[in-house]
Amino acid sequence: METNNSTSERRARILQELRKQSEVSVNQLSDMFKVSEVTIRKDLNELKRKNLVARIRGGAIRVPETNLGVDIAIKDKQLFHYKEKSSIGKLAASLINENETILLDSGTTTLEVAKNLHTFQNLTIVTNAINIAMELLAYKRFTVILLGGHLRDTSLSTVGPIAESTLKIFYCDKLFLGVDSFNLEKGVSTPNIEEANINQTMMSMSKETIAVFDSSKFNKRSFTFISSVNEIDTIVTDEGIPADIRVQLRKMNINLHIARL
Repeated sequence: METNNSTSERRARILQELRKQSEVSVNQLSDMFKVSEVTIRKDLNELKRKNLVARIRGGAIRVPETNLGVDIAIKDKQLFHYKEKSSIGKLAASLINENETILLDSGTTTLEVAKNLHTFQNLTIVTNAINIAMELLAYKRFTVILLGGHLRDTSLSTVGPIAESTLKIFYCDKLFLGVDSFNLEKGVSTPNIEEANINQTMMSMSKETIAVFDSSKFNKRSFTFISSVNEIDTIVTDEGIPADIRVQLRKMNINLHIARL
């Protein structure tokens, strides 16, 4: 019997395949993963139900991306670019110093930062993400502060006036900001207005803003503006960053760290 992990990993890899080619077949995927065609059809139907692929006869095709972005549930976001996010999380965690107070935004890449804090003994960590707070509790040695407020089930994050007002009593050394869309001209943006508001408050209460996101987020624009690019101090991304953007960021004196897969 398959475990949930093996099913999730296979579906994540199917999405990875659709990044490389616009169409995949049931037969091709069955051979690749050494599972039955019935299992692959179940995978594709589930991904279709979540609007992550479009089904065609005998397979599936990549869903065209919209310019404004979609507020995808975090459990589904975890299926995308998981190797890149893992590498980015490890590299971003290396930018933390012992005894710092850090702020972790909600998101799948910031969760990877939380998973890579094993070398630290004393950190104070503020977050608005339920799943990140649970991950941090496993270390049993950090001071973890979870913001209250309205809970969004899509992102497992707290937002709204309560979260924002509580956040304003903390001064943090570093903010690790999750990014949905990044555009040199239009700035950093997200599909949700409440997320944008709390992200702006996070930036105002932090000495340094470190944006962590995979290269698929470049040249995108979502519905709600968070900040201009020059308000970000550091970016941690992967090798897929477009060459022209790499040059522009360095001209803007933004620290750029590229994770190797």
